[in-house]
Amino acid sequence: MKKNKITIANAGGFWGDDLGALRRQLEGGHVDYITSDYLAEITMSILRKQQLKNPKLGYIGDFVNQMTDVAGILVAKKVRMITNAGGNNPLGCAQAILEALAKKGVELKIAIVEGDNIYEQIPTIYPNKCSFKNMETGEPFAPIQSKLQSANAYLGVPPLLKALETGADLILAGRVTDTSITMAPMIHEFGWKLNDWDKLASGLIAGHIIECGAQSTGGNFTDWHLVKNWENMGYPIVEVNEDGTFVVTKHKNTGGLVSVNTVKEQLVYEMGNPSNYISPDVVANFLSIQLEQESENRVKVFGITGKASTKFLKISMAYEDGYKATAAIMISGPDAQKKAEIFTETFWKRIGIDFDKKNAEMIGYNACHKNLAASIVPNEIYLRFNVFDQDISKMDIFGKSIAPLILSGPSGVCVTGGRPAPMSVMTYYPTLIPKELIESKVSLLNFKGEVVESYPISSATGFEQEMESAEDNSQISSDKPVEPKFVSQTEKVKLKEICLARSGDKGDMANIGVVARNKASYDYLKTHLTADLVKIWFKELCKGKVIRYELDNLMALNFLLEGSLDGGGTKSLMIDAQGKTFASALLNCEMEVDMTKLEIRN
Repeated sequence: MKKNKITIANAGGFWGDDLGALRRQLEGGHVDYITSDYLAEITMSILRKQQLKNPKLGYIGDFVNQMTDVAGILVAKKVRMITNAGGNNPLGCAQAILEALAKKGVELKIAIVEGDNIYEQIPTIYPNKCSFKNMETGEPFAPIQSKLQSANAYLGVPPLLKALETGADLILAGRVTDTSITMAPMIHEFGWKLNDWDKLASGLIAGHIIECGAQSTGGNFTDWHLVKNWENMGYPIVEVNEDGTFVVTKHKNTGGLVSVNTVKEQLVYEMGNPSNYISPDVVANFLSIQLEQESENRVKVFGITGKASTKFLKISMAYEDGYKATAAIMISGPDAQKKAEIFTETFWKRIGIDFDKKNAEMIGYNACHKNLAASIVPNEIYLRFNVFDQDISKMDIFGKSIAPLILSGPSGVCVTGGRPAPMSVMTYYPTLIPKELIESKVSLLNFKGEVVESYPISSATGFEQEMESAEDNSQISSDKPVEPKFVSQTEKVKLKEICLARSGDKGDMANIGVVARNKASYDYLKTHLTADLVKIWFKELCKGKVIRYELDNLMALNFLLEGSLDGGGTKSLMIDAQGKTFASALLNCEMEVDMTKLEIRN
């Protein structure tokens, strides 16, 4: 029977998230569906490394334990779960779960989604059917083809919809988009058409809000002091209506916080052009989103518009790209910073060889924020050396060179670990492929883990269109950035007094979403917090341009900092390889504020 309202809960936003969240979401109150998202680009590289060592692996092992723990509750409550925990091996993951459940006498109906892994198909596709040009840099595919280790398409909702039709309790997918696992139950239950763009866009945005777990319920929130209970953190839930409007909430009597600002921060997280948020199923317009605090811990989301999906799927590739190693010593006592500088200079001179990349970070001083860090006199510094090179023999020399520093340098040093081992690097390579070249497969398993039914699913729906140009209200930093001029009486104010912020990554690009605390603050920030100013502030971290987008509806600005993560992901030598601390750096910056507009303060 068709429903007019469903409840979808999230129980995890990444591999390593709270393993108890799934049970809490099941036991905390009514839900119809539960989703968990595990697969960042880095995660896919890690899973591929595991699979290369043992072909039976390649999936999220933690999820096997989670599902074994709660499968009985899931079935009893008639809750259905959708997750991408299958990684590179959904069948292996499903069979491991069923084997564990058989010992407990629990029967679980599982459908798996495959077809995202196109690694074996590359020779039949390239170069005749697809160029696989890097979608971010424009670089050609040919130089990395021989080093390629994995290639996974970001599938959308079509195979998930078929899996739901099988009646499975658990739908276990590989690389599907983070948002599609939330969208699919809405389309399935409400009977939405795959070209009902506004409703699909609402589903996408609901998925974006809850896909990162507690980040929308008070986790990683700028105003963390407003969160009164951290011990029993509530995870997000969306109550979705047939018309696409929905409410973001959490179970009663749980910790955390759901407010307009917690939702806004998550909306501007890892976002590019807000007017063109692209997924395989729809292009959503974040400039249309409206938010309303309905009641305590309940935020209504409505007014969302979307447009036709594109004719392409994104492909996440990973290829072998050299080696890296990390070593560290702890330096303490008076003059810790000065001693760290001497150790750094001495270490590189003693090694006497060049690396493709190297750096040293003074953790406890300015490792994350470089020139933006406040001037302090540290009592101790964790000095971290990092190198990257194609030649593994250089890693051996590096590893043997750290220990001699301890007794042949300044005083106050202690050992923090043994000789570092080199790690092989898998570099992320994003590209596009026409949808008609990707066919996924849905398989239903019996309780013994055997495939009993399989269905081929086309990725193209027939509703795709060429990408439409959208109003681009971006501002790009100049080659010689200049600070804005102030003509009135001003004083310096830390940005955290007038706005909130959250940051994330996309490859080598960092995103910082800035949310004003009120309308006056937004008007002021819109004029004075320019792309040039952010480029000046982040000059040591951002090697490329800064692009700024405006979101008047959310009183927010979105900054994209190109070339800021040292290659990003597994290739970066930075301690913050994903730009998660960039928002804190920005909020700590001081900005000239017009004294005639003091009402901008909260």
